[in-house]
Amino acid sequence: MTATPLARALLSSIWTALGGDPALPAQVTFTGAGRLRSAFAVSDLAIASIAAAALGVAGYTGAPAASVRVDGRLASLWFGWSFRTEGWTRPPEWSPVSGDYQTADGWVRLHANAPHHRSAALTVLGVLPEHEAVARAVREWRAHELEAEVVAAGGAAAAMRSMAAWAAHPQGRAVMAEPLVWCGRTAAGPSPKPVSASRPLTGLRVLDLTRVFAGPVCTRVLAGLGAEVLRIDPPDWDEPGVVPEMTLGKRCARLDARTSEGRQVLQALLGQADILVHGYRPGALDSIGLGAAQRERLRSGLVDVSLDAYGWTGPWVGRRGFDSLVQMSSGIAEEGMRRFCADRPTPLPVQALDHAAGWIMAAAVLRGLAERRADGAMAPGWTARTSLARVAALLSPTHGPHDLDGGLGAPAPADYGAMLEQTVWGPMHRLKPPFTVAGTPLRWDLPASPLGSAEACWTGQPSAAA
Repeated sequence: MTATPLARALLSSIWTALGGDPALPAQVTFTGAGRLRSAFAVSDLAIASIAAAALGVAGYTGAPAASVRVDGRLASLWFGWSFRTEGWTRPPEWSPVSGDYQTADGWVRLHANAPHHRSAALTVLGVLPEHEAVARAVREWRAHELEAEVVAAGGAAAAMRSMAAWAAHPQGRAVMAEPLVWCGRTAAGPSPKPVSASRPLTGLRVLDLTRVFAGPVCTRVLAGLGAEVLRIDPPDWDEPGVVPEMTLGKRCARLDARTSEGRQVLQALLGQADILVHGYRPGALDSIGLGAAQRERLRSGLVDVSLDAYGWTGPWVGRRGFDSLVQMSSGIAEEGMRRFCADRPTPLPVQALDHAAGWIMAAAVLRGLAERRADGAMAPGWTARTSLARVAALLSPTHGPHDLDGGLGAPAPADYGAMLEQTVWGPMHRLKPPFTVAGTPLRWDLPASPLGSAEACWTGQPSAAA
C-alpha cells in the first residue's frame, strides 16, 4: 500500500496545525503504488502535505472531504521534477561550487547558486570558482568554523550535524518549540469574493515574493486553482535550473525594491492583492516598507502566508537557508549516510522540505480563504507562517517505516497528461495532478515562462512602472 498509517497521521498533524476539523483526514482516499527510496518516509510526507492542500480546496469550495483522492505515486513524483522535456535539455540545477565538501573534521555544504552567496563563500576560502580548488580549501577548515565564517560573510552554508546534535542545539530546541504552522487574524477587509467550484480562486490576485522551491510550489498550486499569480523578482536574480518547474501558471516580472520607485510599485501591487506569499527572512520586508503593520495598512483583509528556513525564534533567526542546508543542519543527511552505510552525506532523494512546505503553505492560504468566507462581510485577514526546519521535524525516523528499498521507479508515460505544454524553451510533458476533489480540477492556464517576461502589473491594468 502506498499510504501507510503514517501518511494519515502526518495529514492529521498538518491539518490540525492549520485549525482544520480533525475528523476530516480520515475521509480522504489514498491510491497509487510505489515509494521513494529513502531512510525517511518521504512518500508519506508527500502524500500528507498534498492531501492537506486538497482538503483545503474541499473546505473552501464546500466539497465533501470524502471526495478528496490523492494518488501516492503522483504525489511522490511531484516532489521531484513535474515535467519531462521534448527535444531540449533542462539547465543544470546546481552551480559548480554548490555541493557537499569534506572538512578537516566532518562535512559542510555550500549553497552557491546565487552570485552573492557564491562570492561570499569564495571570498572566505580565497579561491576561484572551481570545484576542485574549493574542495582543497575546504579541507583545511573545521566544519562549524567554515559554516560560521561563510554565514557571517553573507553566504549560505551548513555543517553536517547528527539528529541528536540538532536536538541539543539551541536552534533545534527553538524550532521544536514552535508550532508546525502559526496562524492568526488581522484587520478586517473587503467581503470575500464568490467561489466557483470549477475554478475556485478565479478573480483572486496572488502577489508572489518567493524564490527557488517552497514558496513557488505554493503559488503554483494557487495558479492551478485559477488564481492570478504575479511573481516579482529582483533585477539580478535568476535560477535557470528550476524556472521551467516553478513558474507554471504564473506571470513573472522584475522590480528593484531597493529604489523608491520600485518600492512604490510593489506597495501598489500589494494594495490590490488578495493573497501575499513571501519567503523573506524575518524582518526583511520592513526595510522596503512592507513590514507587518504596513502590509495590514496597505491591504486589510489580506491572506498573508510566509516561511523561512530555520524558524522564527532562536539564535538563528534571520539565517539564510535552503532545503539542502536544513537537511545538513537538522541531521537528515547524516542519518541517511549512517543508514545507507555511505561515505558522504546522504540527503533525501528529493527536496522534500521545500515541496512539503509549499503544499502546506497552499493549504494555509485555502484555510485562510475559507475562514474569511465563513466570517462573511468585512471578514478579518488571515496570516500563517511555517519554516523548513519545522517541516523537517515531521521526518523524524522515529515516526515510522523507512523505505530503504524504494520501488517508485522513474516516471512512466502514463504518469503525464496528454497535452504538450509549449514554452519558450521547448515543449514539455507535465505530470498529471496528484489529487482530485469533486468538481475542482487542478489545471494551469499559462505555461511556464522566464523570469522578467511580464510587466509588473495586474492583468487588465497598465504597468505600474510605466
